[in-house]
Amino acid sequence: MKLSFIVLLILLDYVSKQIVFNFIELNNKIFIFSFFDITHIRNYGVSFGLFANILPLWFILLLGITMTVILFYWMIKSSRKVEKWGLLLILTGAISNIGDRAINNYVLDFIFFHYKQHYWPAFNFADIYISFGVLLIIVQSFMIFKTRLKDNNV
Repeated sequence: MKLSFIVLLILLDYVSKQIVFNFIELNNKIFIFSFFDITHIRNYGVSFGLFANILPLWFILLLGITMTVILFYWMIKSSRKVEKWGLLLILTGAISNIGDRAINNYVLDFIFFHYKQHYWPAFNFADIYISFGVLLIIVQSFMIFKTRLKDNNV
C-alpha cells in the first residue's frame, strides 16, 4: 500500500513536470486566477533557489541523499503512525526532487502564487508532499507535547 502510494505521488510529480516542460516555454506562465499561475522555472539551488550557482550539483545531490537516508532511518525507528506518514511524504518529495535534479541538473517548479507585488517562490508537487509531511510531524509533536503537559498537571 505505501509503496503504491509513493509511486503514485512520484508519478504525479514527474508527469506534471513533463507537461509543464513540454507545453510552457521557460520563464513563461499561464494565467489561471488573479493570484495563481502555472509557470516554467528552473531551480538550480535548494529550497527557494538558495545557494544557486554557489553549491556544486554533486554537493546538493549528496546532501539530499544523506538527508533522505537519515529520514528513512527515522521513519523505520518511529513508532508513531502520524509521524511515519509525515516522514513518508517528506521522503517521497525528496526522492522526486532528487531524481529531477539528478536527471536535469535542476528542479522544475511551476506552481506560482502571487498577490499584487507580493510573490511566493514557485514550487512543485514534491514540495507540497514535503510541506504536508512536515505539517503532520509538527501536529504529531504538538499532540505529544499537549498530552505530556496534561499528564504532568493532573
